[in-house]
Amino acid sequence: MTEPLLEARGIERSFGQVQALRGADFTVYRGEIVALIGDNGAGKSTLVKILSGADQPNAGQILVEGDPVRLDSPHAARDLGIETVYQDLALASDLDPAANLFLGREVFRRGLLGRLGFLDKRAMARDTTSEMERLGVHLKDAAAPVAALSGGQRQSVAVARAAMWARRVIFMDEPTAALGVVQTQQVLELIRRVRDAGIAVVLISHNMPQVLEIADRVEVLRLGARVARFEAADATVEDLVAAMTSGTAEERAA
Repeated sequence: MTEPLLEARGIERSFGQVQALRGADFTVYRGEIVALIGDNGAGKSTLVKILSGADQPNAGQILVEGDPVRLDSPHAARDLGIETVYQDLALASDLDPAANLFLGREVFRRGLLGRLGFLDKRAMARDTTSEMERLGVHLKDAAAPVAALSGGQRQSVAVARAAMWARRVIFMDEPTAALGVVQTQQVLELIRRVRDAGIAVVLISHNMPQVLEIADRVEVLRLGARVARFEAADATVEDLVAAMTSGTAEERAA
């Protein structure tokens, strides 16, 4: 397999006397969906926070395309093309999809009006429409505030925002946890389109059947360390559960 797009080596993180990560490793490659799974307390959230710049490790190394990097803030991660879709989506519910896609990255009008703080709403709406079309997202009302959209469409807006700015990796935390069957399938298809566009997707999920349905690979954390890796096509739910609970499953990685 080619060089990892993003790699963590020997990551350690302690909070007082609690050691959340004990030399954790993780790898994700370009153009794949890799699921990061583990029981509660396994260290998934801590590792994702470190890899997205929201927390810093006590020890270990992070590499992007083979080069060591320091992700000392979410801004530093975003500068390297790493975006995160959190479980609460972090959308501004009273703003429309275009305003949400450009939140914190607003486009200003040219000339004096721009210097006075006037936004180029037409350009942002145009680019948002283009991004939605690229990802196959169809909104019932593109001008409506996000609060008026369905749960699946809100999730689609959050994923589209990440995909618009990500160049390398998107972390997605339980992206279908609050969705119905139809909306879940729509979001899963959207995740596949993001992968097919060349962006790696890291999926954090407790839904083992769904993990095997959508992921290319699975990495398992237990007690703060990676204990198993699987090619999803060769694994079963029983394999994943065994690795999560005992850490003794056989690795099946390429």
